[in-house]
Amino acid sequence: MPHLALYTFGVLKSPLADTAPLTREFYDIGGSVYRKISQHPGYLARAEAADGDQGVLFEADWGPWGEFAVPDWYDKGRTADSTALAATLSLWTDPGSAFDAVYTGLHREALNRRHDWFERSGHPSHVCWWVLDDLIPTWRDGVSRLEHLRDHGSVPHAFSFRHVFAPDGTPVRSKGVGPENVRAH
Repeated sequence: MPHLALYTFGVLKSPLADTAPLTREFYDIGGSVYRKISQHPGYLARAEAADGDQGVLFEADWGPWGEFAVPDWYDKGRTADSTALAATLSLWTDPGSAFDAVYTGLHREALNRRHDWFERSGHPSHVCWWVLDDLIPTWRDGVSRLEHLRDHGSVPHAFSFRHVFAPDGTPVRSKGVGPENVRAH
């Protein structure tokens, strides 16, 4: 059975290494959010650096998730001192589970504060696609799908939570956004 891959990306207002209170706040809540999401029903896995250091995204060993990559619109630093982004790559059993994890609980609280931490870019902040159950998506896959979503809108190849597709490519959303509309397996 296919799994849902979810890639998220945002450009931070200041580098991760910044010692300002808002940056520390973002970093601190991130650990709690990751722990909570990893316990959510339907969660399978997420890309984690082998050494566990989130501050060296570009130099980290991501194992089977591949070399770290970013969308073409990211124009800030790439060193531990200058990187100003947040990105995740995860696997889920279905879109409803991923939607629930993103839009409820602690992660929802963090989303409510996103404009404190992230620049408003006009680009999509997430993309979903289906992968075979024995495949692990790479960072490059996520970037490619996010750029495709930006350029072409939601299609079976790359879609958002607003316009979900089943693994066979058929649309599954009937009205509104919500977990009741994204339970495709």
